[in-house]
Amino acid sequence: MKKSFSLLLSSLLAFSLHAQEAVYSQTVLRLPMSSHVAALGGENISAIEDTPWAGWSNPALYAGVSNHSLGLDFMTYANGGIWAGAQFVKAFGKRHTGAVTAQMMSYGSMDETDEFGNVLGDFSPKDMVIGVGYSYLLSDYWVGGANLNMIHSKYGDYTAFAIGVDLGVNYFDEEKDFSFSATLKNIGAPLKSFDDRTERLPFNMQLGFTKGISHAPVKVSLTMSDLTHWKSDYYFSEDGEKLKFGKLLLNHFVIGLDVAPSDLFYLSAGYNFRRAYELKAAGSGHGAGLSFGGGLTLSRFKLGVSYAKYHVSTSSLLFNVGYKI
Repeated sequence: MKKSFSLLLSSLLAFSLHAQEAVYSQTVLRLPMSSHVAALGGENISAIEDTPWAGWSNPALYAGVSNHSLGLDFMTYANGGIWAGAQFVKAFGKRHTGAVTAQMMSYGSMDETDEFGNVLGDFSPKDMVIGVGYSYLLSDYWVGGANLNMIHSKYGDYTAFAIGVDLGVNYFDEEKDFSFSATLKNIGAPLKSFDDRTERLPFNMQLGFTKGISHAPVKVSLTMSDLTHWKSDYYFSEDGEKLKFGKLLLNHFVIGLDVAPSDLFYLSAGYNFRRAYELKAAGSGHGAGLSFGGGLTLSRFKLGVSYAKYHVSTSSLLFNVGYKI
């Protein structure tokens, strides 16, 4: 079992590819829930959208979601893995909005072996994330919000449990079509770690903005991520080489582009510099860092799909379906 557990942990870290500075648990928290965010590079906290999955990236964005909105998400992952869940958003008066979310990552079936490589059976590792979210309209332009997530992981005979909090603010000027956000994500710590390991949640401080282009159906997004991590050791590199400052700086940036020819549908594309560098260093350069997608935005019905690569072995498709009850 110990051999299988070690191999599993190695594969789970592959999509984040950091953890040289410390051992990080529950890195599944860094996966997107929104196909729109995934299409914009996987890291976006400022794109305003009326969808029940908007608040996973920034809880302040729940304020822009319609009352009684129900959503489902489903993403294919490496080696037959599945990332899927559901969301429900309800407004309370004019200033308060609440949400409930449930997510599961299933990594498929794996052989259980002993230290000699003998197959003892099989097991199905899983991560479960149950969360509640809240946003409050502070003024005509400012919104604040918070998420509370409870994460339970079970990998064969090993279990872990953690609690994490996300905090976010958003400034939105509809007339200028400008949105600015700041978040502190995954504040907390594992309450029970795998095999008594010393672990941390993948804390992430982010800043970002989305700006519409005058007289064109285009919006540009820029997101800065991991703003508390400026040591080369935090990032994966080939043979552990030290990153030069220019590359280290670019690792913090994600850019995205939205084109919406009408109010009914949009097309999106993004580039994640860190993901591109780390996947290339791991030997997977084809399409590294690139993502794209699109969606339908009808009055009650929402549909989105995106393509991105999070793992060296395969690409992922993320689907969203939403409905205003």
